[in-house]
This record gives sequence, C-alpha cells and structure tokens, in this order.
Amino acid sequence: MKVVLLGYMGVGKSTLGRLLAETFQQRFIDLDAYIESKEQLKIPELFQQKGEIYFRKAESLALQEIISKEDDFVLSLGGGTPVYGSNMKDVIEASGITSVYLKLNIEALVDRLFLERASRPMISHYTDKIEFEEFVRKHLFERQQFYYMADHILDVTGKEATESLQDLIKLFNQNT
Repeated sequence: MKVVLLGYMGVGKSTLGRLLAETFQQRFIDLDAYIESKEQLKIPELFQQKGEIYFRKAESLALQEIISKEDDFVLSLGGGTPVYGSNMKDVIEASGITSVYLKLNIEALVDRLFLERASRPMISHYTDKIEFEEFVRKHLFERQQFYYMADHILDVTGKEATESLQDLIKLFNQNT
C-alpha cells in the first residue's frame, strides 16, 4: 500500500496520515519531517538559512527518494509540494501509488489556519482575517489545478478526524 495525501496547509494531512497508517499498519512519513531529519534543520530555519529554492529542490529529492525506494507507506506532502517542479507528475506516474486530495472548504480552512497562524511561519504575519482570507483564496486557487490531479478527492469539511478516517478506509477497501 502506497498512499500520498495532499492538500492545502491545515486540512489534516498529517493527522489523517498517522491514523490511516496506524489502521493499515503501514509506515507514516511526513515529508516535512523527513526533510528536517535529512537537513538537520527545521523547515522555517531551512527557508531562512538556505532559501525557498534550496528547500524546493530538497523537497523534490526527498519525494523522489521516498516514492522510488519505499515499499509501503502513507505519505503526507507539504501543502505546496504538488505545485513545484514535476512533483505531482512524479506522484501520479509512480507505480502503485494512490493519491488523495483532502479538501476543506475555504471558510473552515481560513478559520482553522487563522487560529494556528502563530505556529505557521508562512502566515504568522497576518493580523487581519479578511486580508488573510484573500491570501488563502488566491493561494488555493493557484494550487487547486495540481490538487485536482489526485486519484481521489475527499471532502473533509465539517468532519472530525475519525469520520474522515472512516471515509479513507472505505475508499481503500473499495479499491482492493
């Protein structure tokens, strides 16, 4: 079983990924944590010290390493991973991978992220919720074409993690 979860920041990719991996007794890999381990730097430090271009190259290399060398896993991508380079194409063309876009409506996404913004360097500077919502709408619009390339789309709006997990389990039980 090779599963790649993708979607915008804050949709629950890591939370659901851990739960799904535990359910199917697979290895869970968070791409950002994997990069941090390889680089010996936290993602914000990596951005600050080496820049976004370096980070995106490291991200693509890490993704390639995982999808080409690992046998079974549940992989959670960073929100921007599918957008850069050939990352989404690589996921789609990799043998045996099932990709799932976790979709959350814009209002719920903005509410969740605005509360979490202090712990997310990319959005921590926002103090006005209306301005923040404009940023998220624009960002999501730019990324959706990549997200919609996933094999499956799972709307997690208004659902607790356990309910979304059940939806994921049903999805994989139908495909086996």
